[in-house]
Amino acid sequence: MQTMAGALPDIARVREEHAKLAETGVRYVFSCWIDMHGLPKTKPVPLSDFENLCMGKGPQFAVHSISFVPELGASDPDQIPIPDLDTLVICPWDSTCAWMFADLWWEDAPYNLCPRQALKRVVRDTAAKGFAGVAGIEPEFIVMRWRDGKPVKAFDDDPMPGEGIRPRRQAFGYDIEYSIDSMGFLGAVIDILEDLGWGLKDVVCEGSYSQFELDFGYTDLVAMADRLVFLRVLLKEVAKQHGLFVTYMPKPATGDWRSGAHINYSMQKVDAPGVNLFEDSDGGWAEAAYHAVGGLLRHGAALTAITACTINSYNGLVAKVAGFEGGTFTWAPTHMTYGNNNRSAMLRLPQNRFCIENRASDLCMNPYLALAMTTAAAVAGVIEGADPGPPINKDLYVTPEEEILAAGGRRLPRNLLEATEDLIADPLAAEVLGSAMLKSWSAYKFDEWERYHQAVTDWEVQEYLRLY
Repeated sequence: MQTMAGALPDIARVREEHAKLAETGVRYVFSCWIDMHGLPKTKPVPLSDFENLCMGKGPQFAVHSISFVPELGASDPDQIPIPDLDTLVICPWDSTCAWMFADLWWEDAPYNLCPRQALKRVVRDTAAKGFAGVAGIEPEFIVMRWRDGKPVKAFDDDPMPGEGIRPRRQAFGYDIEYSIDSMGFLGAVIDILEDLGWGLKDVVCEGSYSQFELDFGYTDLVAMADRLVFLRVLLKEVAKQHGLFVTYMPKPATGDWRSGAHINYSMQKVDAPGVNLFEDSDGGWAEAAYHAVGGLLRHGAALTAITACTINSYNGLVAKVAGFEGGTFTWAPTHMTYGNNNRSAMLRLPQNRFCIENRASDLCMNPYLALAMTTAAAVAGVIEGADPGPPINKDLYVTPEEEILAAGGRRLPRNLLEATEDLIADPLAAEVLGSAMLKSWSAYKFDEWERYHQAVTDWEVQEYLRLY
């Protein structure tokens, strides 16, 4: 059985890292645990308390008082964060601060509502079965600024609607002029990611105005989830330094392209590290890849509840949008199926790499839970030899629904309510999240749905006010 004492770092290393931080001028330390929504929480401490912090004698937290996990109350003990020294980094936006990720412990055991602990448990279980997961994530986001108290696109030099002539424009995607105009912000981000050694490939002007995508290297599951959480904070801090702000909301406006965060997932065998299990000896797709696809599709609806976890997420998982900037079709997935380079499917087998790309995900997700569910489903598929059926390589936006169903495809959940109901009905979710976290997650998401339906939207007023 795991104990907190067994999770404490070596004191010699703690003192060595302390000395390095002091030498570089660090004065404050953020030891960050992850809440149920994938957001980092902390209590800043002075560097003088670094040793106590690392040895479990630093700040404690009443996590259950603020993080939507009401299974504990005011009379219960607090949770204790134990920092992971392997994640220690000096904050690129402020060199006086250092950052570490931490795991939560409660009553000398891993806290059962700590998402990072949940992913680490799945990683251990996967290793015991002989496998290891590897992931890359493609984050998309929109950069904005305030204008007269209203949020507007940061890189959009045309008059606002109603304020002058707004001619038909070149699509923002890949545009050289807007790439150049964005380099103050983008250049700072590129330099930071290069210094972090994340293997940045490129930065992309995406379809929506002021929307960008970052493509960087893959790594093991916990490290990738840590990267994504750190990146979400980093981008916001860099944006502030340029008088801007970043949103990860998938669809801030009806005409926007959806901001996604595609998960690129592959597997290795523990006894053959570095060898991609999804590529066969002839340079083609291995049987294991198709079995993993079968497992992911079997649990696709429950997985989508985690990877597309907000009401707004489902505004983007549609085929067409009226008034769309730069086109009509969304290039977002609409059905739980797979295809060879088919971007209208939930799962794509890309033409240039041996991984399974899950396109039904966005940056609002909790990456620890998303990668935990992904791994559990894929590994179950490989072990059980799950059959995904034949790929559907047709454009699902124009293919008749009955034809898709006959080929084995299913519609993605249409909204957060459907997805959450699918999540609690899937036994794998209880296994991955644990019963307490699943109960808290679903309770919050049902409440989110109910609160949404108590609000009257502009669309409803325009649609119904004078019609009836």
